[in-house]
Amino acid sequence: MTTAPRRPSPTPAATSSSPPDSAVEEEQITVGLAATLELAYGLQPAGIKRIPEGTATDNFAVLDQSGQRHFAKVYRTREPQALELERASIELSEYAAGGSVATARVTRSLDHELIATHGHMPISLWSYVTHTETAEGTLAGARWASAGTAMGRLHNRLATYPAAAPSQAPGAAVCDVGTSRDRFNRLIHAYQHKPALGEFEAWALRATRDRQAIMADVEKTLASLPQLTVQILHGDTAGPNVLFNDTEVAALVDFRPPATGYLAWEIARLGCDPKSVLDNSATDWLAGYTDLTLAYREANPKASADDLLSSLRVGCAAMLCSAFPLSVPVERPHLVDAALEAYGRVRHEAALTLLDRLPDMEEALREALR
Repeated sequence: MTTAPRRPSPTPAATSSSPPDSAVEEEQITVGLAATLELAYGLQPAGIKRIPEGTATDNFAVLDQSGQRHFAKVYRTREPQALELERASIELSEYAAGGSVATARVTRSLDHELIATHGHMPISLWSYVTHTETAEGTLAGARWASAGTAMGRLHNRLATYPAAAPSQAPGAAVCDVGTSRDRFNRLIHAYQHKPALGEFEAWALRATRDRQAIMADVEKTLASLPQLTVQILHGDTAGPNVLFNDTEVAALVDFRPPATGYLAWEIARLGCDPKSVLDNSATDWLAGYTDLTLAYREANPKASADDLLSSLRVGCAAMLCSAFPLSVPVERPHLVDAALEAYGRVRHEAALTLLDRLPDMEEALREALR
């Protein structure tokens, strides 16, 4: 259900001492996963390899005795309410697949369950999407239109999801600027009261001050938005959850539990992927984003022109109002690593770039969509 790891797993150093706690835990998970696969799915693994991605689950590539590959998610909780939400996410993914949307497919257990809970650990088992890479920083050329087509098909299908019909809501409500101001104030205060700041913390403080200073501009940007479509969405169409095989979308993965949100934001969430914004020239990126919206409109003809035209404004405002990952060194410092630091800098710069060029980009998009 995922692409190959973006970085190799570290090779353990040879030692005669006891392995570290993390290695012990890793071995325990692997042994437990093997036992659960056999008990719940009748599958005897020939090989299990951890995939160093995933925040809410431990993810593994599994090779069975016949040579077939699978993707296994090991859940870190047995709490019934949490697992029920995970089941709802899987059901949404399966509903999308029923409408010819490219997704990974779940394998039901021997008891026909979406999540096997009677073994050593709760797991779900999926088809393995091979020969893929994520959309993170790789949107270019024909991939733009392919992404737009996949997103259009997805939204067209989810508009019929029984939990909620599409409706209209004020575009200005896509972000709560007042709440963002308060959040940024608290972060600034927290950084200022740290005894010392590391390099990334010092940068995060400067970036947070920059965000606070432009909240008035963001408020004006939001005020001009029309009524926009709210419907059931994927919930997390960030680049890592869109898998490409060459120029075609192979699968949309890691659905969130069914919830309504602004359709325009989910379009921008993918189209305004920060690395793709910065890795292309302004002209090339806008041409690509235009290709995405045109392909989206063809795949989802019911989408309103306002949703497509407003997507840049919505995406820009949402990124600028978000405190992630500026808040991480204060609230979850154990998650700070080189990858998160790099992402934080790229996301901040991309959001500021979009705000600076927004009028010209919107006019060009308007002309293309006529």
